[in-house]
Amino acid sequence: MLSALLAFLLVAPSAQAKPKPAAEVVAAPAVTPAADVAATREQALALWAQRGDAARLRESLAAYEQLLAADASDKDALYHLVRGYYFLGDGHLTEKEEKLDVWAKSIAYGNQCLALNKDFSGLLAKGDEDPASASRALTKEDVPCVYWTSSALGKWAKGSGIALTLKHLPTVKAYMTRVGELEPTYYYDGPNRYWGAYYAAIPSFAGQDLNKSKEFFDKALAANPTFLGNHVLLAGEWAVKKQDKATFEKELNWVIAADATVLPDVQPEMEAAQRQAKALLAAIDDNFAN
Repeated sequence: MLSALLAFLLVAPSAQAKPKPAAEVVAAPAVTPAADVAATREQALALWAQRGDAARLRESLAAYEQLLAADASDKDALYHLVRGYYFLGDGHLTEKEEKLDVWAKSIAYGNQCLALNKDFSGLLAKGDEDPASASRALTKEDVPCVYWTSSALGKWAKGSGIALTLKHLPTVKAYMTRVGELEPTYYYDGPNRYWGAYYAAIPSFAGQDLNKSKEFFDKALAANPTFLGNHVLLAGEWAVKKQDKATFEKELNWVIAADATVLPDVQPEMEAAQRQAKALLAAIDDNFAN
């Protein structure tokens, strides 16, 4: 039965965000000379290095979409598209609807990337499993796409409201749990950072636990103290829910004053974290009673 797999690949998380199905996002494969593919990949990667500029990031994503049009199984292109559209929404855009749109694209490409794992797609094709239960078939090679798909789905669902957050939470949790099993330190301790945010962000009736949240954040910070995203999430999620204004201000001011070049591979993301810190501080009165 192919219904579960088709839904996974082609159906948007919800009509509310109006994401494009994977079949619309990805052009039909074309026969392209190897030299053109190599040149396009080189261009895409060069533009990717400049992703701190939103225009260059969009150009990079367009180039990776060309590569995917030439080969729908190009996992490197899919990885950059999943991560790139996530970063476009998280690190550059400010309007909610624009964020939801690019996160939906990230999810669509992520689904296509995960479907390259034949064991995973095979479980979905049987019709009696969903992505959360089928995630057990994902392997270490899938970790990059799993992590960024989970991140995009979590952001998209949260931005779409509590009902969709709760609906998609099992998949987000299963994916991030699988990343933690396969590569727990991926992307600067991403799983611990996620669980820190998770236990602070969920409603109390769904299991909010600020002590657990802080424990996970402390693990992420101990492992990667210079990664600015750890500090921004600690402030924006845990400190706000805890109503710890002193920690909120301390962490965000530290981020703003930090050296964003200390981790060259993620300098664009570090600079985005500094922008997020400034925005959070500017809206401090919205998050604290006193």
